[in-house]
Amino acid sequence: MPATARPRRSVLYMPGSNPRALEKARSLAADALIFDLEDAVAPDAKVGARDTIAAALAQGGYGRRELILRVNSLATPWGHGDLLAAARMKLDGVLLPKVESADAVRQAEAILAGAGAPETLGIWCMMETPMGMLRAAEIAGASPRLAGFVMGTSDLAKDLHAAHTRERLPMLTALGLCLLAARAHRLAILDGVHLDLDDAEGFAYSCRQGRELGFDGKTLIHPKQLDEANRAFTPSEADVAWARKIIAAHAEAVAAGKGLLLVDGKLVENLHVEEAHRLVALADAIAEMGTAP
Repeated sequence: MPATARPRRSVLYMPGSNPRALEKARSLAADALIFDLEDAVAPDAKVGARDTIAAALAQGGYGRRELILRVNSLATPWGHGDLLAAARMKLDGVLLPKVESADAVRQAEAILAGAGAPETLGIWCMMETPMGMLRAAEIAGASPRLAGFVMGTSDLAKDLHAAHTRERLPMLTALGLCLLAARAHRLAILDGVHLDLDDAEGFAYSCRQGRELGFDGKTLIHPKQLDEANRAFTPSEADVAWARKIIAAHAEAVAAGKGLLLVDGKLVENLHVEEAHRLVALADAIAEMGTAP
């Protein structure tokens, strides 16, 4: 299954210092969880939060959810220890904050490898600074461990001195650069958070916009945002039915030795068949998770 066919419609940040939140996460309809050691944890609680997360992961119970640990920067007193601990945790990935170069990825990769991290432990990059945007292509190709990008649109808007508007026009160039880099290297990419929890209409709009732009899903700050994100990023029944029809027709055409394929009067090429397979794989994976809306 392609990396981008794994369900990542809803990716919820969880404060690593809150055991009750980590317990509740086991029953939430999130495709993925980001256990946060960075922004959500006060400096004097970071080491304890690391132990709290390790204990929760050892206990298990998170089902098919993808589990990612956001570590502190290596420039802080906690970053190196976070990576050493991550190498021993039952995780799918490690999320590096404020990545601005390929060297930052490779430095983290070396620490993880030296600590015996399994090859299946992926590296994710927070893309949230102007320098990160300008070096997105370099970062995307930094390591075979790289799994995807996570947009940090709040920090980006601050650094750009830009308004964080509904349409996000000031950030479209940055979002586009990261989308291009991620797709060029076959990485997943997640949209940034929507901070106003009382703005349901605005959040729904940002989810639709994110899907239209090409993101795989949205990062979230509260469980109340889960249902809308899951709805927005779930392929429609009509789209999945069309994809299955294309796949079946292509298989028949190949068996018959036909080079040209028309389905309901529409020309279908290999690129359409490839996308159809990805869409069906994604729909099947969502159904298996049992979190489809």
